[in-house]
Amino acid sequence: MAPGLHGLGLGRQRDGFLRVPEGAAAAELPLVVMLHGAGGHAAGALRLIEQAAPGVLLLVPESRAATWDVILGGYGPDVAFLDAALREVFQRHRVDPRRVALAGFSDGASYALSLALGNGDLFTHALAFSPGFVASPPPLGRPAFFVSHGVADDVLPIDACSRRIVPRLRKQGYAVEYREFAGGHSVPEDLAGEAVRRVVDG
Repeated sequence: MAPGLHGLGLGRQRDGFLRVPEGAAAAELPLVVMLHGAGGHAAGALRLIEQAAPGVLLLVPESRAATWDVILGGYGPDVAFLDAALREVFQRHRVDPRRVALAGFSDGASYALSLALGNGDLFTHALAFSPGFVASPPPLGRPAFFVSHGVADDVLPIDACSRRIVPRLRKQGYAVEYREFAGGHSVPEDLAGEAVRRVVDG
């Protein structure tokens, strides 16, 4: 695909985007997959991350229903859709297998953490902005984690969420960079940039 923003063309009502940077044909590029929160859309997730990810292939899929399948009862249609989207990206572009990140905000962050733990042979990094929980399949591989959370979050309170998730991941031996910030349920631009730089730098 030419540089720019493209619809995935994989779903009729809920689909998503792939943003291709300039120079994509010349080198292996990092890939960041960004997942929206509950009730969200790809456009909103794209706005949260696009300025932080220049020079990166950015895949932003949409869940099949209002949020991600594991939250609604179990893994299934969203995993299949994500698999199809990833196949398209890998067939069309040169992706650096050492720099493939699954990222998300809110319920999308919970889904990103969960899927990255179970698919660490593919995802080298997981970027979780204000996650609520982890529902991992059997762990595979050793992805690196970046987690951020606002201390004033009144949607997914930090004490019940990241302050429990992060110590559990570290206890299991995973490398976790953790940032708390003075704010609510949001993705600060500087933290989004820090998270993506960790992927770009490998």
